[in-house]
Amino acid sequence: MKLPVIKHLTSFIEENDQDYVLETIETLEALTEVSSLKDEELDVIGELISNMYGALEVDKMIKDGAPKKEALNTFMKRVLGSIDQ
Repeated sequence: MKLPVIKHLTSFIEENDQDYVLETIETLEALTEVSSLKDEELDVIGELISNMYGALEVDKMIKDGAPKKEALNTFMKRVLGSIDQ
């Protein structure tokens, strides 16, 4: 996951609607079923999906009252903490 991408997507959600991101996730998940995709391509799609889910999570924290910067930092700490375990 990349914080700049999540931050950008979070801004996109604020300016538009989270439905765009949800529909994009569904589309990308459907693409993963294409049997001719290479592992590298699947990795890229997976990274995009992860960043989008991350942005949705950050957006939820913001809607629950957390400042944007704090929500981003909390989310990334949680992600890094789960990687360390």
